[in-house]
Amino acid sequence: MRWDPRHQACIPVLTIDGVPVRPGPADEGEPLRSSPENGDEPSRAGLAKVSVVQALRYADRIAAVYGRTPGETVAVLDWLLGVLYAAECCPETYGEWLAWVERREPLTEAADWLVRHEGVWDLFDAERPLGQNAALLKHLDAFGVGPAQLVIEQAGDYNQHFDHHHLHHPEPLPADAAWRAMLTQHAFGQGRRARIPAKEMGLPAPFTNLSTCRLGSRIRVLALGPTLGDTLRLNLAPWDGRPDALNLTWGDRSRRPFRRTGAHETRRPEGPADLHTVLGRSVALRAVAMADGEPGVDRVLVGPGETLAELPDVYRQDEVMVMRAGKPVTLKPQASRELWRESHALYAAVAERVKGNDLYGRLAMLRSDRPELWAVGLLADKGQPITWVDDRFPFVPGREAGLRQASEQGSAVAEYAAGALRAAATTACEHVYSGAGDRSAHVARFNGEPELWAGAGAEFHAMLDAVADGHPVADALSHFGTGIRTLATAALKARLDSLRPAGRELKAHTLATERLQVELDRPDAPNPLKETTP
Repeated sequence: MRWDPRHQACIPVLTIDGVPVRPGPADEGEPLRSSPENGDEPSRAGLAKVSVVQALRYADRIAAVYGRTPGETVAVLDWLLGVLYAAECCPETYGEWLAWVERREPLTEAADWLVRHEGVWDLFDAERPLGQNAALLKHLDAFGVGPAQLVIEQAGDYNQHFDHHHLHHPEPLPADAAWRAMLTQHAFGQGRRARIPAKEMGLPAPFTNLSTCRLGSRIRVLALGPTLGDTLRLNLAPWDGRPDALNLTWGDRSRRPFRRTGAHETRRPEGPADLHTVLGRSVALRAVAMADGEPGVDRVLVGPGETLAELPDVYRQDEVMVMRAGKPVTLKPQASRELWRESHALYAAVAERVKGNDLYGRLAMLRSDRPELWAVGLLADKGQPITWVDDRFPFVPGREAGLRQASEQGSAVAEYAAGALRAAATTACEHVYSGAGDRSAHVARFNGEPELWAGAGAEFHAMLDAVADGHPVADALSHFGTGIRTLATAALKARLDSLRPAGRELKAHTLATERLQVELDRPDAPNPLKETTP
């Protein structure tokens, strides 16, 4: 059984105006299978699947890649970027990059290169399976598990349930879904221990130790354009070095040997094609025919893959730095902080351009384009994936300073309002539960922070959109502050409504409400929060 992503429909896309693109005879692909919109997408967009060749040949007639998860979308986009670099379909200088973006340089050269390329592309090749480690194939029947282990949001920590029942679920994955899931594992896989009995398989012990993959612990930022082609060009960093090869299979280059005495061997990428397609996992997939006769995957093995050495700046084009304990660190997903609360760091990267020639330095060169900045990360706890986090932020050339100011001060406004709610909750607690134990739980009863944060994101994005559309920053911040004050007042009221309108509970209600208003109008409170009188 064969399956080749170059010529088989494998990438879900949103087509422009709902009109599926049609492959030409040179693409050697089947006609696109489109499906009606599912109600969650824009009314003018239709869903379809394209092969990798078609995705690049018709990139400017495709609105966007559409993955099952944000991480899957990022993994596919990264893989397409790797193909462009391998095909030498990329600008060499920053001036050339700007010309590529503004004149919308066609990407058909890469599509032609894919059609000609003689490398092994078969997902089920017996000796060089695409994206996999062939040394594991012989162990699939005895030690493989169900395809759920391949899908990162199902695999959990690769040991999710005590009986591992979900890992042995027999329903196969279609080959295209398995391929995209494998790309996602290579990019975002988390560090834990794999469910591989290495000793029984004759493999070294380090083969059970999973390392966190390249994007597994940080926020990946992509610039999004109006079409897939625009998105790829925006993120195609100039490269004037020698072309390097894609990672098609484990045996293509010298890789981690998994020696017992060297569990942490690292390697530095040979170039951007290598970087964007690095094999962060050792994977083996077993082919099976689906009920409709199409190829699928019914058993998988997932083990550790390549470990990258510390990357130079040229390979960290999108990295956003934030200050933690006085030191700059890479922005990572956090359960306690939504991404919009860190957007000021993203806009600071554009405004300051401290790394010089990177994604944000290039975006500042744009004269008319208005890309969105899309931030994506995988939230995990001790290696166990919890959820995907993502958010989008507007960018307008020449307005990065205003967007930075709005995001910094807007975040400060929301943080201050949250502190005011905590203070009001403490006041209520002191009068309702005076002398009672478990103070933190009692304060939590009256703390409206969760409700504030739940509504503040929409207000924050409305503020950024206003600044992007040319409204004065001060006006946008003032409107945002009014909205946050309204949210905070409503959040506290909802928490206090459970109190009886009599005795000390009525007094607690009154004092807590007054405390919130006092906190919001303190001299050191952010001006947008303060109540203004005509």
